[in-house]
Amino acid sequence: MNWNGKEVELYLKEKKYIDTAVIPLLPVGLEEDMKTFAAQGEFISLLSMHLEHQFKGRLMLFPAFTYLKTEDKGSAEKRLGDWKAAMKETGFQYVFFLTSDSDWRFTDEELERSLMWLPSIPLDNLDEKYKHSIMEDQVKQLLNVIVKKWQSEG
Repeated sequence: MNWNGKEVELYLKEKKYIDTAVIPLLPVGLEEDMKTFAAQGEFISLLSMHLEHQFKGRLMLFPAFTYLKTEDKGSAEKRLGDWKAAMKETGFQYVFFLTSDSDWRFTDEELERSLMWLPSIPLDNLDEKYKHSIMEDQVKQLLNVIVKKWQSEG
């Protein structure tokens, strides 16, 4: 389910079946690495949409958690922890953060268990058909990770 009026309305009616939240993590940088962060954001956003499509009716895709790359790491971790706590309090049993920013791999243990990190694949020069083919391959890898987490924590 996507974060829009129609699907949120459906979620509210069927929330006992939708136990998983996915939140893309998107870095924002305004210096010379701006293109790198924009490419990571494009990759993770597209991947998130494909993941939501695969698990429609089981997960809710939330708006991206955006943060400045210059932001204090502890501050960003706290904000992300607050998001996770809010998701858990409202009934989401599983919360996954999807990112290509390798800095998140070295976060506190609680957040790390929810983190799914994939290296970004540059998509800017690819035909739409190839972009979606690459995304499907990436989603297949994530499927195994998510199902294992559902089984181990369920």
